[in-house]
Amino acid sequence: MSLRWPLILGVIVVLSLIMSLSCGEHGCELLQVSRDDLWQLRAPRVVSAFVVGSLLSLAGALMQLLLRNPLADPYTLGISGGAAVGALLTSFFLPIGIIAVGMQVGSMLGAISSILLLFLMARRRLFAPPTMVEAPGIGLILTGVMIASGFGAIISLLLALSPDTELRGALFWLMGDLDVDSVSGLVWLVLVLAGSWSLWRAPQLNLLVHGEATAHLLGVSVPRLRLQVLLLASIATAAAVSVAGAIGFIGLVVPHVCRLVLGNDQRRLLPASMLLGAAALVLADLVARTIVAPIQLPVGVVTALIGVPVFLFILSRRT
Repeated sequence: MSLRWPLILGVIVVLSLIMSLSCGEHGCELLQVSRDDLWQLRAPRVVSAFVVGSLLSLAGALMQLLLRNPLADPYTLGISGGAAVGALLTSFFLPIGIIAVGMQVGSMLGAISSILLLFLMARRRLFAPPTMVEAPGIGLILTGVMIASGFGAIISLLLALSPDTELRGALFWLMGDLDVDSVSGLVWLVLVLAGSWSLWRAPQLNLLVHGEATAHLLGVSVPRLRLQVLLLASIATAAAVSVAGAIGFIGLVVPHVCRLVLGNDQRRLLPASMLLGAAALVLADLVARTIVAPIQLPVGVVTALIGVPVFLFILSRRT
């Protein structure tokens, strides 16, 4: 495999990290940034953006492969709704001093609850042999849409009942918030394990690209691989949402960009999606911090404003 694209993506990631660390509301001068501002304010946001962008892009690429649907993204199956409900519940009942940590824990527990609910409701489709069901995508998507709708109603209820003093913070988190002190070791572990598993299973995932029946005939245990892909993508999404809330379009657009440039070989597509997703979210956070400084925008707003025209351009190239 050519080293050209890994090198190009590595350069893009490094440049995005340098730019994000260097630039603030007063311009882009790394050498004039105080050490406190660099390590206490900017560095945690950059690290959070890197980790969350990698997780969302990998989850999006896996979801699009599993569901065989170009519109699939990390939030297709309602996992972000469960995470949001868990985060909001903890933020309303915990003392102010531990809200940040509590929201991460509550978000992860809520996401895990939604994953368990999805597995319970879609277990027949997940374990169906490929000779009976060619692809479980439509059924899984419909199940996820219903789960997301239910959690959406709960979120609206919680927001309606929340006091005005907490409403803005909750809405900001729901739109994507990278203002965290640090990324927990558990989230780093999810990133490492998810990336390692994707590289290890990439040859089998390449067979899955050609259809589940074809992969089955070539010796792949399709139900097991299907379950592993869904579980990995769900846990990656849960970890990302627990850190930064629901940030849209990274997991939808970045895999399409990589597929357009590199093709559909999962050995290249999955690691490229992780690297480009990390760089994309780091740069989006830079825009969110600086475009209307000193006001900081939710990073999810920036990713949506950029992601919509990029996705429409990709669609125009495919049609």
